[in-house]
Amino acid sequence: MILTFFYLALLTGGNISRSESPELQGDQQKSNDSSTEIPGGNISSSESPELQDDQQKSNSSTEIPAHTCTYQDVLNFLNLTKNNEMYTMSRPTLNHTESTRIFLHMMIYAILDVRESDQTFISYIWIEIVWINPHLIWMESKFCGISKLYVPTETLWKPDLTIEEMIEKDKAPPSPFLKIYSYGVVEYINNQVVVSTCRMHVYRFPFDIQRCNMSFKSVVHSDEDLHFYFMENNTALTEWSRKVMQTQYEWLFVNQSVTNKIVDYFGFNQTVIVYTITMKRRSSLYVANFLLPVLFFLCLDFASLLMSDSSGDKIGFKVTVLLAVTVMQLVLNEILPVSSDRIPLVVIYCIGIYGLMLLSLLETIFVKYLKEKDSTSQDSDTDNDPRMNKERDLKKGASIDDEMTDQTSSDYKEGSSSQLTELFLAIEKVSDELGVIKKIVLLPKNEQQEKPGYWTRVANRINKGFTIFYITAVTVFLCSLFPVWIS
Repeated sequence: MILTFFYLALLTGGNISRSESPELQGDQQKSNDSSTEIPGGNISSSESPELQDDQQKSNSSTEIPAHTCTYQDVLNFLNLTKNNEMYTMSRPTLNHTESTRIFLHMMIYAILDVRESDQTFISYIWIEIVWINPHLIWMESKFCGISKLYVPTETLWKPDLTIEEMIEKDKAPPSPFLKIYSYGVVEYINNQVVVSTCRMHVYRFPFDIQRCNMSFKSVVHSDEDLHFYFMENNTALTEWSRKVMQTQYEWLFVNQSVTNKIVDYFGFNQTVIVYTITMKRRSSLYVANFLLPVLFFLCLDFASLLMSDSSGDKIGFKVTVLLAVTVMQLVLNEILPVSSDRIPLVVIYCIGIYGLMLLSLLETIFVKYLKEKDSTSQDSDTDNDPRMNKERDLKKGASIDDEMTDQTSSDYKEGSSSQLTELFLAIEKVSDELGVIKKIVLLPKNEQQEKPGYWTRVANRINKGFTIFYITAVTVFLCSLFPVWIS
């Protein structure tokens, strides 16, 4: 910190003293040397011993006592009290044309929260403001080596700095004291919980890197009144913030940088010091809780390709998996902001997988439709097939044969033996013919049942072709998305 003060002292052009300017000293000497006009004549200082005695008494009364070793003695010497408006009402300068030099330094203690939905950044920061007050200078040797004082903040003038991005008032109490050094440097250190706006870029969510700004500027003073200085070593700023970082929660602090810009504010220029905080999201939890489950649902849809198309279980399974992906999309909708410029890659990831699974479901429904159409056509062909009519006739003849056999047995009991012999021979001949006819008719029918129909063969070809297309499309989609996502 002392190096900072020396840096400010060098900026002022040398050591700061409490003496007046040479012109004012010359004017004072001339006024002292000249005679003082009073009614009745001109009286010089050398010609009035009484005035000389009074002046010596006043000089002796302003001499510093021999033992002044308390802070109150320094305050009395500086005439620094709460009721003294000289230090609080105006900007501390010896001349109104001079600008007050302000040194600003900020470090971040903690990244408390980053809300993507309403695009706000909550952080806990440490602010140091240093400026020079030429009216607050004393010699340490005359006050037992007292080099610094602590006074209440309302006692002295402070720069009216504000953060442009802040949208909520700081609820933490401000620092109650200022530190004053013997060479006129005033230091103000304050810790704040800042709720600021930050435009979120969630295109690569959850592998995104966010940059949030904190812009410090004066509320009413222009560059002619306040001249800002800051440390331009971004590496040192990053290391300091990294050492004092207490917590980061979901985000990992990457670096901190500072720049300045000049803006035109209602006709006069103002310098704005912009601190940029770069942070990276910890993506492991999102990968485990969101990306991998969606990928697992896709693997389940791959496994459904091995299921049979004849039953309706395959369609029900695919619909269930598709609804699970829909639930994951609803969870994602609550995380991402609505005002995103581009569609995030995670949304493309979910929509792509959802579309491929939907296409797989439609293909399953179409294949099942073709197979059912082939089954319906086979049933209608069976009803119109003459061979099947012959088979029914043969079955009818067999039933007649059984009736004749029963009748023959009854006639055998009642009729003559010769008639029964002839009848048995005729029945045996008819039975042999029926056996041959059955072999001729039923054998092609069994072969026809083993051979699939036309629409079934078409459905099988579509199923094989879609399986190859599905695996290729998913592989190409994931291999082209993930390198862009993670890079």
